[in-house]
Amino acid sequence: MKSVYDPNKVIITDVDGALLCWEYAFNEWMQWKGYEPIADFKSHYSVDTQYGLAGTASGGLLIREFNESASMGFIPPLRDSQYYVKLLAEKHQYHFVCLTSLSSNPYAAELRRRNLVKLFGDIFLDVICLDTGAEKDEDLAKLYEQYGECYWIEDKPENADAGIAAGFKSILVEHKHNLDYEGDATIVKNWEEIYNIVTGE
Repeated sequence: MKSVYDPNKVIITDVDGALLCWEYAFNEWMQWKGYEPIADFKSHYSVDTQYGLAGTASGGLLIREFNESASMGFIPPLRDSQYYVKLLAEKHQYHFVCLTSLSSNPYAAELRRRNLVKLFGDIFLDVICLDTGAEKDEDLAKLYEQYGECYWIEDKPENADAGIAAGFKSILVEHKHNLDYEGDATIVKNWEEIYNIVTGE
């Protein structure tokens, strides 16, 4: 954990669907376990819908099992995140705080931290791992008290709006499952767009 940083150069970010391609890794794991997704699964946020599990109440349990598996050490970066996050850190001295609804399992949290540092470098002031599926409203409010008005990167519309309510400048990473978003967060397709917004370049 870094102790020296510019308080005006902090970005708060979600991990899955923002920094890392959780959906790809989860789908690979699900198929390994024998579950096949429906044809347009990327258009849905709910795992129960994506894999035809509606009514079985097993989607949440599978997500927890995956999030507490060794897979957490090997999730690939999302789109161009690796390049532009490193550029923000190395060229512009930005540091990052991650807020992720992963698991309360400390070993899963450590695998997540190692995965992030391996891909992006030692640029994280903190990696906060909430329980699987946990809401982020209270933690966003605490982070605002600590870091003030900075950017909050998310892919889930409810969490993007929660960031706005907390006081952050909220950016929503576009996915098929959030194309109907009509809130006040700025919508981007990739980290190149985030980089340009943050730096003004």
